Amino acid sequence: MTKYVHGYTTRENQRLHDQSYILEELLHGGTAYPPGSRVLEAGCGVGAQTIVLSRRNPGTQITSIDFCADSVAKARILARENGLTNVHFLECDILNLPFAAGEFDHVFVCFVLEHIDSPIQALASLKKVLRVGGTLTVIEGDHASAFWHPETPASLKVWRSLVQAQAELGHDPLIGRRLYSLLNTAGYHVEYVAPRWIYADGGDPKLLDGLVNKIMVPMVETAKDRAMDLGLVDPETWRQGIGDLALTGIPPDGSYFYTWFKARALKAGD
Repeated sequence: MTKYVHGYTTRENQRLHDQSYILEELLHGGTAYPPGSRVLEAGCGVGAQTIVLSRRNPGTQITSIDFCADSVAKARILARENGLTNVHFLECDILNLPFAAGEFDHVFVCFVLEHIDSPIQALASLKKVLRVGGTLTVIEGDHASAFWHPETPASLKVWRSLVQAQAELGHDPLIGRRLYSLLNTAGYHVEYVAPRWIYADGGDPKLLDGLVNKIMVPMVETAKDRAMDLGLVDPETWRQGIGDLALTGIPPDGSYFYTWFKARALKAGD
């Protein structure tokens, strides 16, 4: 089994791209790098966030890395298709970076720490290649922050099966609430950790549909095989729960709430 709870399917790739488009301002708002900056994007995956990062910071030189060769290949294709000229892709491990000390002015990490075994080690590794005074931006979610209407026992069961399946891998689906502690332990000076929450209901049907049917329901669906293999949910409850979650995306009654956390930290001088 893959150590990535969501797997590497075509559907998962589409979810990542939909998510980056729908959440662009929510997650990237307030993050801008000066022209000429050297930026490291750690854990670029298939390039969904890379597109946004590059477009919003055209004067920077971005190095985007991931340990999965197939994801890096997809990201390169996406970059070519979108005419990106300021991004260089590299396959490498976040714990064994092939860069010089202080090589980067800024580091950007989005939806990565929740999927790795040693987030503090990863942050420490990134700190080595960040210059003194450089910034680290981290964005992570907290699956326990989610609530929705109509809520049913089956929808709660399938959501919790995603949380449990990810935890069984030794990863943390609630990591957003730990960002200050993780960054502080890794030796950064934390400037802030702030919630970036999203709520959608029948007042904005397009946002509600995007949040529920293009992000949340597909995210849960990608964990189905692992949840079934672990015996966390039976097939009938899964079918009912996914159907119930999809109902939360239908106005006028449906609504959904979720919180990500965004942190910015500095590498202080020794």
